[in-house]
Amino acid sequence: MPVHTLIPHARTHVAVLIVGAGQAGMSASYYLCQAGIDHVVLERYKRFHAWKEDRWDSFCLVTPNWQCKLPDFPYQGDDPEGFMLKDEIVEYVEGFCNSFEAPLREGVTVERVEKIDDIFEVDTDQGLWTADHVIIASGGYDLPITPPFADRLDPSIRQIHSKFYRRPSDIPDGTCLVVGTGQSGVQMMEDMIIAGRDVRLAVGPAPRSPRWYRGKDATDWLHQMGYYDITIDQQPDPKGTEAKTNHYMSGRDGGHEIDLRRFALDGLQMYGSVADMDEATIRFLPDLEDNLDAADKSYVGIRTMIDDFIAREGIEAPVEPPFEKVWRPKAEITQIDAVAEGITSVLWCIGFRPNYDWLKVDCLDSRGRPVHQRGVCTEKGVYFLGLGWLHTWGSGRFLGVAEDAAHVVQAIVRHYPMSQRRRQVGG
Repeated sequence: MPVHTLIPHARTHVAVLIVGAGQAGMSASYYLCQAGIDHVVLERYKRFHAWKEDRWDSFCLVTPNWQCKLPDFPYQGDDPEGFMLKDEIVEYVEGFCNSFEAPLREGVTVERVEKIDDIFEVDTDQGLWTADHVIIASGGYDLPITPPFADRLDPSIRQIHSKFYRRPSDIPDGTCLVVGTGQSGVQMMEDMIIAGRDVRLAVGPAPRSPRWYRGKDATDWLHQMGYYDITIDQQPDPKGTEAKTNHYMSGRDGGHEIDLRRFALDGLQMYGSVADMDEATIRFLPDLEDNLDAADKSYVGIRTMIDDFIAREGIEAPVEPPFEKVWRPKAEITQIDAVAEGITSVLWCIGFRPNYDWLKVDCLDSRGRPVHQRGVCTEKGVYFLGLGWLHTWGSGRFLGVAEDAAHVVQAIVRHYPMSQRRRQVGG
């Protein structure tokens, strides 16, 4: 269905203004449309820009397709246990958006949101809007992170952030040092190795997960165990949980787990965390073995959870041999001469941080993080969606974003009697 094209006058008022047209913002729009609440979605690029433009060519989901549960639009393909590729993901989210008429305005950059006399003023590069409520669904991936010392690296060594990696041919000839072992880092490392490129890896403290264990995907077990229903408030350390890096594994070629020790057996040179850079010198912390051990601890922990659940419920499932560490570093390398080692590029895969400089509302803590309860802020009229662990593990993913959006919209709907909603729908 067509998207409404809205051309604001000098001051256009709506009941709800949504910032961001990814799966979170569009899920909120879907429920607002159902409720008959006047609203607009403002997107600085095109809808679902991140899926279309900010993913590498071989990107695929790491969670199975059955977890794709956008509002009234679950995955309908013939491979629920598979992992959609980038183009298939785009087709899925576009199909969802085309299932309803969203009041979406693309190519509009929000420059300021400020609350004045209980009304939100939203300055954009195309005019001023006002709103009773603002839903911030811009995500947490605005600013690519690189450490300050990266500026001191020899300029002949090209530095690339994972945001801009698309394919191995983007990387200059020679050896590439991949920094970081979250989901992006290990998958881009594998992508280049498959292409026959020479890669080295600086291993961080990211955890890893089994892929297939005791007869089915580990995520299927976790779902059956109720793990995905655990809320952030039920976590022993909510702040620590929010800050955790995602477990790494892969959905490539039907899905597999990633054991960095096995890559080392096949010749991958690994170091600990990058500590400093100065011209051609790159220094590493002596934490390679500690980081590998920490990743394996989370891996074994998930297997143990599954084992305990199977035993407790009396489920018949294949038994698998215990995990074994197939490789250990003989020595920690803490410094290299990158030029002498033939390193011609560094691929930074150490994450992003959000940018809320435009948000002039008292809804952030001292670290600049949103203060909310399941997306509803104590500052009246402000809401967040699409953040990791907004409510559950699935909040920042296709699995849980619909439930969070429904919750936030319900909080807004209470402010509008049915008669007022009907009038808004009629214009």
